[in-house]
Amino acid sequence: MDFLRPASWEEALAAKAAHPGAVPIAGGTDVMVEINFDHRRPEHLLDLNRVGDLYEWETGQDTVRLGASVPYAAIMRDLRTELPGLALAAHTVASPQIRNRGGVGGNLGTASPAGDAHPALLAAGAEVEAESAARGTRMIPIDAFYTGVKRNALEPDELIRAVHIKKAEGPQQYAKVGTRNAMVIAVCAFGIALHPETRTVRTGIGSAAPTPVRALVAEEFVNAALAEGRHWDTGKPLAASLVQQFADLCAGACNPIDDVRGTAGYRRHAVGVLARRTLTWTWESYRDTRRATEEGAA
Repeated sequence: MDFLRPASWEEALAAKAAHPGAVPIAGGTDVMVEINFDHRRPEHLLDLNRVGDLYEWETGQDTVRLGASVPYAAIMRDLRTELPGLALAAHTVASPQIRNRGGVGGNLGTASPAGDAHPALLAAGAEVEAESAARGTRMIPIDAFYTGVKRNALEPDELIRAVHIKKAEGPQQYAKVGTRNAMVIAVCAFGIALHPETRTVRTGIGSAAPTPVRALVAEEFVNAALAEGRHWDTGKPLAASLVQQFADLCAGACNPIDDVRGTAGYRRHAVGVLARRTLTWTWESYRDTRRATEEGAA
């Protein structure tokens, strides 16, 4: 196994072009596990640790451009206001040591359905910035990024440079079921984001289908129900029946399997529970913010 160690982004792209099968490694929290268990034995490892701009982020007016190697610990510490859903997901990632090394780019590159960042990225509406030496930069919508079990939309000569994530305009939540509170792969996970400007709700489900998915039918249902009931205008509570139907539709969006971490039936049930709880939490947070704004203007 050859070890490639570029000192700049341009050198990294050139190395990937010359060796399309090279496996990128930065935090190494996924790749090294596969290598240690002899599940993967690539001819080349492409070490990106010396590419400094992968560890930087920029906060614009509407979005955050998050370098692929920005560690979860930094997201938790510095971006919880702009990216609350992703910050909550970061809190559930393994141990403090892993959170100091692992980043969103690694989750995306591995494209495991159990990756902790995926539900939050889907709910927020992210775009993946990919680049190759031959074709330059392109933006891949997160909905089109996951193409199969541990497969993504990257071309062989492309690398992930950054993720562009819309800054939160409303409450976001993330919840995960595992066999314990830390150092655990998700049995299932659920992310939700309210987007008051567009009056929409977006979701993300992890570890309950071959790829991370959105509960599109559930989103359509709740968006129509909120519009018809004028909930965004009035801030009135959600009926229990509305929340339960949303939860049932989210459970129906799953296509899970039985494995050592849980049965398919349990995963569907758990996703429904997480959907019900997180919708309730985010809506109550929206109501509180709306109420405080009205009182401040009075």
